[in-house]
Amino acid sequence: MSEVWGVWYLIGAALVFFMQCGFAMVETGFTRAKNAGNIIMKNLMDFCIGTPCFMLLGFALMMSENYFFGVIGKPNMQLFTNFAELDWSSFVFNLVFCATAATIVSGAMAERTKFSSYCIYSAVISALVYPIEAGWIWNSNGWLAQLGFVDFAGSAAIHSVGGTAALLGAMFLGARIGKYDYDKSGNVTKVHAIPGHSLTLGALGTFILWFGWYGFNGAACTQMLGVGGLAAVFTTTTIAPALACITTMLFTWVKNGKPDVSMTLNASLAGLVAITAPCATVDALGASIIGIVAGFLVVIVVEFLDLKLHIDDPVGAVGVHFANGIWGTIADGLFNVESGLFYGGGVSHLLIQILGEASVVVWTALCMLITFSLIKKFHGLRASREEEVVGLDKLEHGIESAYSGFAFAPQVMTGTDGGAKEANSGEVSIEKSIPVAKATSRPDAKFHMVTIITRRSKFEELKTAMNDIKITGMTVTNVMGCGVQHGSTQMYRGVPVEMTVLPKIKVDIVVSEVPVDLVVMAAKEVLYTGNIGDGKIFVYDVDNVIKVRTGEEGYEALQD
Repeated sequence: MSEVWGVWYLIGAALVFFMQCGFAMVETGFTRAKNAGNIIMKNLMDFCIGTPCFMLLGFALMMSENYFFGVIGKPNMQLFTNFAELDWSSFVFNLVFCATAATIVSGAMAERTKFSSYCIYSAVISALVYPIEAGWIWNSNGWLAQLGFVDFAGSAAIHSVGGTAALLGAMFLGARIGKYDYDKSGNVTKVHAIPGHSLTLGALGTFILWFGWYGFNGAACTQMLGVGGLAAVFTTTTIAPALACITTMLFTWVKNGKPDVSMTLNASLAGLVAITAPCATVDALGASIIGIVAGFLVVIVVEFLDLKLHIDDPVGAVGVHFANGIWGTIADGLFNVESGLFYGGGVSHLLIQILGEASVVVWTALCMLITFSLIKKFHGLRASREEEVVGLDKLEHGIESAYSGFAFAPQVMTGTDGGAKEANSGEVSIEKSIPVAKATSRPDAKFHMVTIITRRSKFEELKTAMNDIKITGMTVTNVMGCGVQHGSTQMYRGVPVEMTVLPKIKVDIVVSEVPVDLVVMAAKEVLYTGNIGDGKIFVYDVDNVIKVRTGEEGYEALQD
């Protein structure tokens, strides 16, 4: 059976590696399209830079058998000097965990960090910061392991570390341009929502992460049944995020009037982070309470950082990983079925959990303060104003857009290809053309243009309504609308959404015989929902109408 569990251990490592894709999708979806390539590149390089750093230094500092004072391992280069006898499974598994700790920071520092500076940070956390504190917990000689500190899969060792670094990184960088309004004294007067460009990508990343988390939490299991067995770990890893999602959905629904999609996606990750440390030591009731608290905690922390502390965290990484990493670690001291406070175990285990969590946060904070300070002083941490406004994809990576395949250029026929003609649009001989009629039978006819701007999804209903009142011709254009409806506020992650650019359609209709009031009434009936984005209708007077094909003018030009 040991070989079976060994294979599962490596499969779990592969699932954790796949979580890099999940992080990339969540962070890309929750940020703007002009930085999508940069986000993907950072998530890729977290693993690729982290691998040689962990090979050369990190793995030995963390898992060396020569472990000094329960604090740090002796670098021995065993990966190169004694490869045949190396614990390869341990190396691979701890490497993918190391990459996870590093990549958490990417989202909090998104959209305004120099790529080269981020690479330096990634190397430091992979080579030094994560390996040393993780050794305290997971090396059997580590001082926290000796105390009985429990962090089965990394609420403290991974998520608190990444969350602490994310918080400090966001503070060092400052907010994105346009996130906050300031008065002359530099005090924030208004908070602006900057919605991500694709909740679809965010949701895809969330589901990938949840799937990968079964390997994240379950890979170290060496039995199937009982508390701490693989089946039980899968169960607690399912219960906590599910309850966290329900809690956040209901909480934001009551608080904001609508259930917040992006915050609920964050809640699933918050529940997963919180259950990571105690996944093998709690029962279903404990997992449920942990998830419910995580659901409240992620909303409170995300909004407190944004609205009160004015720390710009585009993806909610601090609320998810820092706050819930701490909560999950402490929760083991409360709900551990053998030694938790609420299960008759007294306060000793709870105090050990608090001590261990505090030690990890303090260590990470000290290291990151030094790292970010040195990077900022000698290399620069933040991208230039131009790079931030134009987008990091273009000026840092030389790509116009991560979605260039969707940026369709207009197709123009020049007619210089040796006589080739467009299908169904060839010239008609003079003998077969329709005679030109220049006089109008109704010189007193009045003409009006009705312009309707509304959401694209309403076009078919609008077209049908116009056809019902005998409107047989209209010009339809795809446009972008920019604005906000006063008195009807939409919320994004607890912040009011202000002026934003959204795709719309513009429909132009010129009428004479059909009354303008009838057109307006028919349009209003099909477009009205009472929500932002129903659109607007404009009515203009038109002096004349000329049909190019026949030369007809006025009333006759509008007739088919």
